[in-house]
This record gives sequence, structure tokens and C-alpha cells, in this order.
Amino acid sequence: MPSKNPLPPKENAFFKRILKCYEQKHYKSGLKFAKQILSNPKFAEHGETLAMKGLTLNCLGRKEEAYDFVRRGLRNDLTSHVCWHVYGLLQRSDRKYDEAIKCYRNALKWDKDNLQILRDLSLLQIQMRDLEGYRETRYQLLALRPGQRASWIGYAMAYHLLKDYDMCLKILEEFRKTQTPKPVYDYEHSELLLYQNMVMQEAGMNQEAIEHLKTFDKQIVDRLYVQETTAHLYMFLGQPEKAAEIYRELLSRNPENWNYYKGYEKALFLEDKPDERMKMYRSIMEQFPRATMPKRLPLDFATDDVFRDLIDDYLKKSLRKGVPPSFVSIKSVYKDPVKVKVIEDLVLSYVDNLIKTGKFDSKGEVEPATSLLWAYYYLAQHFDYLKNIEKALEYVNLGIEHTPLLIELYVLKAKIYKHAGDMDEAVRLMDEAQSLDTADRYINCKCAKYMLRANLIQEAAEMCSKFTREGVSAVENLNEMQCMWFQTECSFAYKRLGKWGEALKKCHEIDRHFTEIIEDQFDFHTYCMRKMTLRSYVGLLRLEDSLRSHPFYSRIAILALEIYLHLYDHPLTDTDHDSDVNSENLSPSELKKMKRKQRKAQKKAELEKEKLKAEQEKRDQNKNKAADGEMDGPKEEELVPDKLARTEDPLEQAIHFLKPLQMLTPKCIVTHVMAYEIYSRKGKLLLMLQSIKRGVLADRNNPQFHICLIHFLQYVKDKGEISEPAKSVINLEMKNIYQGKTALQLNEEFLAANSDSLEHRLAGARMMYKLDRSRQEEAMSLATSLDSKLKGLTIQNCIEVLEALCRGDLGKCEQEALEYQARCHKIFPHATAFIIPTPAPANCGSVECTSTEQILVNGSALKNES
Repeated sequence: MPSKNPLPPKENAFFKRILKCYEQKHYKSGLKFAKQILSNPKFAEHGETLAMKGLTLNCLGRKEEAYDFVRRGLRNDLTSHVCWHVYGLLQRSDRKYDEAIKCYRNALKWDKDNLQILRDLSLLQIQMRDLEGYRETRYQLLALRPGQRASWIGYAMAYHLLKDYDMCLKILEEFRKTQTPKPVYDYEHSELLLYQNMVMQEAGMNQEAIEHLKTFDKQIVDRLYVQETTAHLYMFLGQPEKAAEIYRELLSRNPENWNYYKGYEKALFLEDKPDERMKMYRSIMEQFPRATMPKRLPLDFATDDVFRDLIDDYLKKSLRKGVPPSFVSIKSVYKDPVKVKVIEDLVLSYVDNLIKTGKFDSKGEVEPATSLLWAYYYLAQHFDYLKNIEKALEYVNLGIEHTPLLIELYVLKAKIYKHAGDMDEAVRLMDEAQSLDTADRYINCKCAKYMLRANLIQEAAEMCSKFTREGVSAVENLNEMQCMWFQTECSFAYKRLGKWGEALKKCHEIDRHFTEIIEDQFDFHTYCMRKMTLRSYVGLLRLEDSLRSHPFYSRIAILALEIYLHLYDHPLTDTDHDSDVNSENLSPSELKKMKRKQRKAQKKAELEKEKLKAEQEKRDQNKNKAADGEMDGPKEEELVPDKLARTEDPLEQAIHFLKPLQMLTPKCIVTHVMAYEIYSRKGKLLLMLQSIKRGVLADRNNPQFHICLIHFLQYVKDKGEISEPAKSVINLEMKNIYQGKTALQLNEEFLAANSDSLEHRLAGARMMYKLDRSRQEEAMSLATSLDSKLKGLTIQNCIEVLEALCRGDLGKCEQEALEYQARCHKIFPHATAFIIPTPAPANCGSVECTSTEQILVNGSALKNES
């Protein structure tokens, strides 16, 4: 479009060359042409040239200069759509999408039919999920370019996302009618038809969807999708015989697909008919004798002798072939104790027979020598799952004696020690497994993970450095690659060590990864419509909308919330170090040595930081030298651990992590417990009530939530006068939630209903002591019971009880804590958390104090296991 402030032909030619250089990413050449225009006194303040110079500078990374030039250009020509468009592009590069949308709308006031501005506006609207605005913009694009495929698809998709399926289908059908006959294998047209069918299914038009698939059957390339969808639709429409026929064909195509068997069973109504179900599987076994799935699935429902014969055959083949995951594949069978006993007896008989005769039983042939090895391996996994640690270690050691260089045995032994609570031994064994094959990336990662569980962060980074980019520290490279499992384990390790700032840094790094993933969808808005991958595109949009419900995010978000709550309750002072070193119980010489070590470590860390900084600057210079620069996102603020740990308002920082959890994981009770903990510290009564209401819907019986329920009841009682209208709302909701019961009544009912659960007993005991200090002994007895019939009698839960005793949640009880620790040690002899330390020297304080500190350090190292 012609400018309101036109340039003469010579300068106009230069301006066009600036545009061309920008499109071709020849930014330095573009700056030269801009200089030629601006050096002329008549055009020194030409708005559009200044704006384009700013846009070019932004691509070269000179952001501040870029903003100065663009704003100057805009001031000089407020009626130029170019200036407004460029300003919008700058805002978009800084991810200020709302501001960019305003700029684009201003640009459209002066050039309402500009296609490029409309396209850019539509991209921002779909990125921000402004679906109403997106629909309007796509309509304008369709009106301007009705001959383009993307115009029709974009407009139809706007209605689909708004769930106006009828209108979406009308637009797609009108567009389809305009298409010329396509060759038989036209993938893009096939995808359009399948997208149309997907909309029909979402609209509940199942019969129409089947007719649509039949009508355009020859034009659809994805034959597997057609079969699977048709079978699924026939089941919806109550025509199982037709669905069964299709599932039979699908099983012939792939007899290892679990879903096909489930669909076939439903279509034949065999779910409650075990005999007929077994006949069906036997016929498939005859048809596909080498297939594993028809042998595996009957194990879930078969019983008695039938189960024994099936599992006998299944295990023999697995052990004969040496299939390491054979135990994992039948783990679901272990829900039935009768079947567990059958499996145990069979494998033990295999071991006896293989040792004596080399056969599984008297009828069989002589088996390979490795069959005995894999039988040992299976039994070790079996007993580990049953928490019989001694038996598991016995059989894994037999396996190592049989074949000393089998990596899987060392990995399994490390896993057994991890489950037993001895992370140090687990790390040593996993390191030994890794040394047997240093080129195996899986073992390398497992070893690093175990090291992090044992709080060996530096050693884990060195282990990972074998597979990271040279010249860059492993931690930095893993952050660049968004290796979230490593960062998650690091954050938990730092928390266990009391390094709050380092732990928060890892949490914020993972949070930034999720932000980057959300930003990365920007490139797909145009790509998917151009390539017609429409079903995948809709799936991508829906995934991005719920991205932060992923376990990687929820785990670190909850961790960050716990740390911020701790920092709010125990803020760091100027004399505090972000460390868990307990210097009070050290002698003067030991304290001197420790400080010398700290100084050396600090100096080494500073040198390493300077080296990394120099390398980063060098890389940045190389990037700037490249001619094909891009408009990068805004430069993120550097995450400084000490600054993060000493934040002025930890509760506000916590809310940043809390909000996505409240939106995306409303059924997770921990979300509402954390929300309550935050808002109770802020004194926000209505928000506390909101967390209680949501928690009641999620899981009222949760032990941690029970504590919140009691706390809120007492908080309102102690609050005194509450102003209207909050008082009316709180009274009404509390009447529904508490049914007029007192805190004591609630706690007694809770304990009576959950008397067989260790976690619930601890929560109930804590509240019992809090409500009535005279019942300390009763509370202590409840919490410290180690009856074998209790549910949840695990190392982690016993550590929770031990830590509660050490913190004083049940009053002053140092001696009771030591006694409880000794009792736990008898039940879990390998768990380091329950090993009572030797008495400290006289100048180090009391034995009880030393023991308490050791409990908290050792115990926390075994928690947070996945």
C-alpha cells in the first residue's frame, strides 16, 4: 500500500531494498540502505525507514536501539500501518502478545485489507486462544483470498475450536466441493477428509461419520485409521457384529496390539464369559503361534489349573529365550495372591530341576545354561516386589555367581538396595553396572539418577558429561536440551541438602522449559495448515492447553511450593548460608578445616563460572556474526540461587507455581493442601475456604488434608468477629462441610475410620496432640505403632513418623524417637535412615541432638522416590 509520507523514487528504491534484505535476512546490508535514506536531511525523520531500521537492529540482537528507532518512527508517522506493524513485530519478539495484538489492530485501522497484518494477527489470536477474535480475522482473510486453501481451513477450524461443529462442517463441505478430482494417493486431501470425519465424531454424528468414511473410502490414504475408527463407531452405534469382523481383520494385521483384543472381546460380549473368552484366545494362539499377546492376556482372567498351564508355558518360553522384562510384563497378575503363590512355586521348581537335571521338569528337554540364570533373575525381581529383601538378594547374588558380567544383575541388585533404603550401596552397584558398558546411555542415565538420589550432584553431572556436548558443562548442556528428569532429581537433591536457592533455580529452569514449549507452538500455526496435518494440529493445541498438568511440572511445582513455604516460615538471615552444614557440633579444628574446604570450593566455583561466562560470550559473538539472525525471545533474567532463596515475598512466588496446578490438576489433593497452606499464611479466609471446598471434592480422607480441615475449623473459631458478607458465606459453607461437628469429633471419626493406615494414624495423632496436650502418650502410641497388619508400613512413611517425632509434632520426645528408630531398624535392617549413629564426643553436644540431626539428613535422602 502507498505510504502517507511517500519517498522520492531514489529513496523509495532504497526502502524496497531494505524490505528485501529483511526478508532475505541480510540485515547489515539493510542497515546500509537505511543509512542512505536517513543521511538525507529531508528524510532524517522518515517514520517507516526508522521503523524498518529498528526492526533490522532487533534481528541483530540490539534490542534497546531497535525500540528507540521504532518508537521514534511511530511518533513521526502515527498513521502508517508499516510503523504499527513493525512495532507489533517487536512486541511479539518479546512475547508481549497482548500489546502486539493492539499494534496490529492499530495498523489495520490505516490499512484494513493488509493480508500480512491479518495473518500475523490471526497467529497471535490462536496463540493466546482468543477464539472469537481468531474467527473474525479468519473471515476477513477468507473474504480477501477465497481461492486459498488455508483461508477456508482456518475459518472452519475457528468454528471447530469454538465447538460450533455444524458451521465447521458446512464450511469444510463447501470447500471440498470446490476441489477438482484428486489422484488416488493425495495425502493432503486424505487428511482433509479425515479431519472432516473427526469433527463429525466430536459432534456426535456417528452414523454420518461411518457413511462419510464409506463414501470417500478410496480417497483416504490412512487405511489403518479407517479400520480402527469404523470399528469404534460401530460399537457406539450398537452394531458389535460388524465391529467384531473389523477387529478380526485388525488382529490378522497386528496380533500384538492389546487394544484390538479388548475391542474384539467387547464386540463378542466375552468379558463375563471366561470359558468362551479362553476359546477365543486359544483359536488366535493356533492362528498366530509366535505371537506373545494372546498368551499373555488370558493370564489376567484364567484361574486354577488353566492359569497354571498358561503361566507355566509363558514362563518357560521367557526364561528359555532370556527375556529380561518377563517379570514386568506379568506384574498386573500379582494383584491376586493365589496366582503369586503359583508363580513362585513354579519358578522355584524350575531352579531345583535346572540345577539337578538341566530341565524345567521331567518331561522337557535339556535347557540352555542361561535358563537357570534368568530364573534367578526372575526370582530376585519376584521377591523384591514382595518386599522380601533377603530372598531377593540371595537370588540376585546366585545370578552374579553364575554370570559375573551380566549388567542387568547389577542393575537389579542396585534396585533392590534402593527399595531396602540403602542408597549408598545402590549407587555403588549401579556405578559398577555402568563400568561394564560405558557406551550404554541408558545405564549411564540410571547411574546418574541413583547418584542424585544419594545427593551426589557433582558426581551425577560428571557421569552425564560422557554423553553431553564437549566444551560445555554437563549441567548447562542438559538445561539446553531440556533434560527435565535430571533437573527434577537435582532439585530434590538440593532440597534434601538444604540448598534452597539451588533447588529453586532448578524448579524455575523447568518452569521456563514449559514456557518455551508453549512458545514453540507458534511455528506450527502456519505449518500445519499448509501441510494439512489438521488432526495433529488440533491435538497439539489441546495438549498445549493442559501442558502444565504433566508430572514433570506438577512434581517441581509442589517442590517449589514446599520450599517457598519453608522460606516464609524460616527466612534466611544475612549470616545464613544456603547449606545444611551443622557447624555447632564440630570441634575448632574440624570447623577450621570445613571453612577452608568451603573457601576452596567457592573459589573453584567462581573460576568455573568465569570460564563458562567467557565461553558463553564467545558463542554469542559467533551467533551475532552469523548473517541469518532471528528475532529471539526476550532475554531471560539470570537465575541466582542466593537471590531466589532470599526473595522478599516467597508466598507470591509460590502462587506463580500454584495457579497452573489449580487450573489443570483439580483432582489432585496435594494442590488444594498447598493452596490452603499458602492462603492460611496470607490470612485470606475466603481463599482458604475455597481450598477446603475443592479438597473435600478431591479427597476428603487424605491425611494432609485432614490437618487442613482441623486447622481451618480452629482458625475460624479463634478469629473472632468476621465482617459481612464473608461471615455469611463462611458459616453456610462450613455447615455443609463440617455438619456442626467439633474438631475433636472430626479427629476421632477420622481415626476410627482409618485405624489400619499408618499415614492416617500419624495425621490423627498430630491433631490429637495439638487439640489436647494431655493426650501425648495416646498420640505417641498411635503414631509409633509398627503392627505388620497396618497399611502403608513402608520406609518412607516410617521416616515421616520419625521426622514428626524429631520436629516435636507430638511434643518433646527425643528418647521415644531413638526407640522408634531402633524398632524401625529391626524391620528395615538395610535402611540407612534407621541406623542409630554412634555417640558423639563430649564437646559435640548431647547424643539425642546428634541423633535427631542425623535422622533428618538420612531420612530425607530416601523420600520423593518415583
